[in-house]
Amino acid sequence: MAQVEKRGGLLRKSSAYKKPLKEKVVLMYDEIFMTEDPSKCSPRFWEELFLMKVNLEYLEGKLESLDGEELMKIKDNINCLFQHCIQALGEEHPIRVVNALQTLCALIRGVHQKNKSTSGFDIINMLMGFDKAELCMKNLMESLDSLLCAEGSESLKSLCLKLLLCLVTVTDNISQNTILEYVMINSIFEAILQILSHPPSCREHGYDAVVLLALLVNYRKYESVNPYIVKLSIVDDEATLNGMGLVIAQALSEYNRQYKDKEEEHQGGFFSALTNMVGSMFIADAHEKISVQTNEAILLALYEAVHLNRNFITVLAQSHPEMGLVTTPVSPAPATPATPLGTTPPSSDVISSVELPLDADVQTSNLLITFLKYSSIVMQDTKDEHRLHSGKLCLIILTCIAEDQYANAFLHDDNMNFRVNLHRMPMRHRKKAADKNLPCRPLVCAVLDLMVEFIVTHMMKEFPMDLYVRCIQVVHKLLCYQKKCRVRLHYTWRELWSVLRLSTNAGQWKEAASKVTHALVNIRAIINHFNPKIESYAAVNHISQLSEEQVLEVVRANYDTLTLKLQDGLDQYERYSEQHKEAAFFKELVRSISTNVRRNLAFHTLSQEVLLKEFSTIS
Repeated sequence: MAQVEKRGGLLRKSSAYKKPLKEKVVLMYDEIFMTEDPSKCSPRFWEELFLMKVNLEYLEGKLESLDGEELMKIKDNINCLFQHCIQALGEEHPIRVVNALQTLCALIRGVHQKNKSTSGFDIINMLMGFDKAELCMKNLMESLDSLLCAEGSESLKSLCLKLLLCLVTVTDNISQNTILEYVMINSIFEAILQILSHPPSCREHGYDAVVLLALLVNYRKYESVNPYIVKLSIVDDEATLNGMGLVIAQALSEYNRQYKDKEEEHQGGFFSALTNMVGSMFIADAHEKISVQTNEAILLALYEAVHLNRNFITVLAQSHPEMGLVTTPVSPAPATPATPLGTTPPSSDVISSVELPLDADVQTSNLLITFLKYSSIVMQDTKDEHRLHSGKLCLIILTCIAEDQYANAFLHDDNMNFRVNLHRMPMRHRKKAADKNLPCRPLVCAVLDLMVEFIVTHMMKEFPMDLYVRCIQVVHKLLCYQKKCRVRLHYTWRELWSVLRLSTNAGQWKEAASKVTHALVNIRAIINHFNPKIESYAAVNHISQLSEEQVLEVVRANYDTLTLKLQDGLDQYERYSEQHKEAAFFKELVRSISTNVRRNLAFHTLSQEVLLKEFSTIS
């Protein structure tokens, strides 16, 4: 007997004399693409359709192959298919629900390809019809909400989130996606919160839920009142906020781990041996080879949480064992194509803080430390557009943190000391610091280290002025807090305030350095006033090295004779405002994320294999 091959919805016999046979579901799709109502000749057509395994590739390809005029001719059948999909979501039989969800995904993506200005029709009209759109979307959102909140299949919940992501990212500019008006009216916000607040569902679906929420928050956020913004800003449930923080921390930790693995692989390879022989002349090239795709989607979620919800600030400081140092078994995943920027979720098997063992040898960490490490990687190389955007967003997040009173309180808390191993850019004139030599310090020191590291390592021809200004602003806001609250920070400022060295040497920076040095007139006056006094005190009392108390005694005794130039407003700053200054940046960022999330929703992510195993027993 001749063997059967399956290709693109066709069943082919190996014999060259036989015509290809189509799958039954493909034949049913072809009937839908006729102008006649397929249920006229077959009353059980729709009932049978959702028992057939969906052929996503064929259905979506068929929709894309038709021009606008041809598609309009079968509009009634498309509307009917869409409505029957929604009805099937309420069925008790899970196979019907699965097939309906996948069919909806194919319909939305396929029809959207025709939603161009030259096609002359609207995607809402094509899918549902204007007269039935409101009721259809109400029923759809209520069904998805019920499926997400139910205690049923985790695979069904995953497919619901995939459909919602498909719906949200169907256009590059999500603010032009008119279908989202119905998602605003029929909110699924509470369903997303329930996923994040429940550890098992958070492990399975947390990543998709967080990305979905971040995208929904950015729908027409500057033009109208977005209910998701309002609701996110007032969330105070500890379990929900912790769940969101855990998802973000795991995604950033996964990025940090991948970078570290590549770095170690690179250092132990042939190229490393070659550079050891010929010197460090190729250090810049070597650094460029260590590249891991940034995750802007999860970074956007962190920004929205920090920016909108003050209660989330507490999540930044909650301690847990460092995730990257704990080995957790991960089940093998099927091979997938390389995923683009900001779309790769971590394995759900490792999103769990309760499974991480507390060990004396495991470094304590928190979300802020994980974020600082992530920032130290992406801010090393800002020549790439995506890394530039990620670096800018990292600095915006740090700006929001530096302005928050509570965040500053734990940043400067002497009782909360951490050893933060930031990644440093390879440079010819310095050696990489050993991890074991890192001191335990308040977290504000790590923030300042990150700012100083960027400032001293990005003196390039194409000067990143915008990022430099943001770094200085973060430092300034931290200093303002220290002055206001009288916090004395033990920090080595020498690396940042070395302008004097350049002003005394002949070079291209002498004039600029002299201007900066002149602006530091008060600092110079303090040094010039107290240094002789301290030296005199030491000489008179025959002391080679003064203690802190003795230096303070000299300062107090000679403070009245110190003359300083009055500087007004140094402890004042303009607070961060997204709408007035950053709207264009975020619109472009969200467009990029939307495009890549849509691309990542490939056919393999909508596969029925896992689902059919779950529902193998048909009742």
